[in-house]
Amino acid sequence: MTILVTGARGRVSAAVRSELTERGAAVRAAGRQPEGDAVRLDLAEPGTFKAALDGVRKVFLYAEPSGIGAFLDAARAAGVEHIVLLSSLSAGEKDPESNVIGAFHVAAERALTASGIDWTLVRPGSFATNALQWAPSIRAEGVVPSAFPGTHNAPVHERDIAAVAVRALLDDAHRGATYHLTGPESLSEEQMTGLVARAIGKPVRIEPISREEELARLTRFAGPAIAETLIAYRAEYDGVPAAVRDGVREVTGRPAVPFARWAQEHAADFR
Repeated sequence: MTILVTGARGRVSAAVRSELTERGAAVRAAGRQPEGDAVRLDLAEPGTFKAALDGVRKVFLYAEPSGIGAFLDAARAAGVEHIVLLSSLSAGEKDPESNVIGAFHVAAERALTASGIDWTLVRPGSFATNALQWAPSIRAEGVVPSAFPGTHNAPVHERDIAAVAVRALLDDAHRGATYHLTGPESLSEEQMTGLVARAIGKPVRIEPISREEELARLTRFAGPAIAETLIAYRAEYDGVPAAVRDGVREVTGRPAVPFARWAQEHAADFR
């Protein structure tokens, strides 16, 4: 049995692939711009489905509502039995379709759960790897520009997301389940910056910027709709602790990895 792992260039996919391989599973990596032994798979191009799905019975799938219907049809025809979807905590909010991020993930979830293929939904909150956006300014100047240094997240390690996904792929008891994942504690951006500074052994300071500057910066790499949603979130949680969810322990039996350890493991990215 082959397990297809999509998003081959992503950090979560890399961790999923690594753990599956360590556990002796047959893995095929796939992505839009594959490298190494990965195959090409683009949900917008149905011609890429057949080779990617050949012999596959389980799939780790990044949420992408555009083209997902045709992919799910092809997966069902190819004999895929179970798909683990990397979704988002935003899909479980009270009114998830009120913002572009929640609506995006809800659309992918609904397509999967209506497909007739067994499913597991993995809904992480803020990724610890989001802190890597600070790396260039920390390396260059030792600063983190932020309009909302008091904004809280409960950042989750990519390895924890992968660990939950792998168990869902390998143990049929997780079919039909939805897991909400965060890190073990709520931290402000200022606290996260301090933990990065400790990990790299040099000072890092917050550089205050305006809301408009923050919006312009986010828009450059995420687009205006997502940037507006992220700004609204950060304003809402400025000084407000984020909810901590225990999905990692629920599935793996161990606590989630704290951000301090993530920062130590990724210290080279910030030096």
